[in-house]
Amino acid sequence: METMSLMLVDDEERFLSTMKKLIARKGYEVITAPSGAEALEQLRTHNIHVVILDVKMPGMDGNQTLKEIKRLFPLVEVIMLTGHATVESAVEGLKSGATDYLMKPTDIAELLEKAEEAFEKRKRLEDKIRVAQARTF
Repeated sequence: METMSLMLVDDEERFLSTMKKLIARKGYEVITAPSGAEALEQLRTHNIHVVILDVKMPGMDGNQTLKEIKRLFPLVEVIMLTGHATVESAVEGLKSGATDYLMKPTDIAELLEKAEEAFEKRKRLEDKIRVAQARTF
C-alpha cells in the first residue's frame, strides 16, 4: 500500500523543521519548502500527494501558490494553514481548490487526520480515472 507523501510550505523555518520531525516520526515522507516558488519546484521532482500550505508568505502567497499547484498538478490535494485566518481567505482558498483549512497552531494529530482524508480523496479520484481510462480501451 502506498504511503502518503506530504509537503509542508511555510516561510517560518522553525515551524517547518519542527513539523517535519513530528510528522516523520509518524512514518510519513515529508518534504519542506520555504516559499511558493520552491514548493512548485519540489512538485516537479517529487511525487507529493498532499501539500500543507501557509496562506501568509512573502512573494507568492498561499492562495497564489494554491492556484498554480492546481493548474500544474491538479491531483495534488492542498490543505491551507494559517495563523491569520479570515473568512475571505478561507473562502478564496476553498474556491480555488483547497481540500481543507486549518488554523495555526494546529494539533499534529488533527493535521495528519486532515492529510489522510485528503490522501484518501486523491486515491478515490485516481481510481475513477483508471476506470475511465480502462473503459476507453
